[in-house]
Amino acid sequence: MNWEGFTAAAPQLAELVEARFRTDGLCLVGTLRRDGSPRISPCELDFASGELLLGMMWRSRKAVDLLRDPRIVVHSVTSDREGTEGDVKLYGRAIDVSAPDVRQSYRDAIKARIGWAPDEPEYHLFALDVESAGYTVFGDERYALAWDPARGLRRHTIAETT
Repeated sequence: MNWEGFTAAAPQLAELVEARFRTDGLCLVGTLRRDGSPRISPCELDFASGELLLGMMWRSRKAVDLLRDPRIVVHSVTSDREGTEGDVKLYGRAIDVSAPDVRQSYRDAIKARIGWAPDEPEYHLFALDVESAGYTVFGDERYALAWDPARGLRRHTIAETT
């Protein structure tokens, strides 16, 4: 489901995910290379037109991976070894975006965020079709949220290990 649908299905989780990604402005994407081995790459993301959008350089390896096999994981950038920032994972499929109105919304969003936007048509744009999601936070309040359409949102307490 697109970002708007995911937000309606799991609003508590979507709010945490969006806040984390808006703070970072960056994520890591996992794709599959031609030989099936994993590739992990940094990527900027924006929210526009009810979509979570991933812009990529024209013919970049990660974009070519997704054009061949759209399976993707989008992961938050972790910079705190204690895990207090919250760890986000979104699993799904990347949808190649060609609609001019969505592409313009993306360009407007990135321009507002960083003062620059890519020229048309010299970039790839993908919307995330969310199939499942997770959020884990450590520190004082240790818990995990998991979501998929079949089981809905679940909350798990994480026991502290000594």
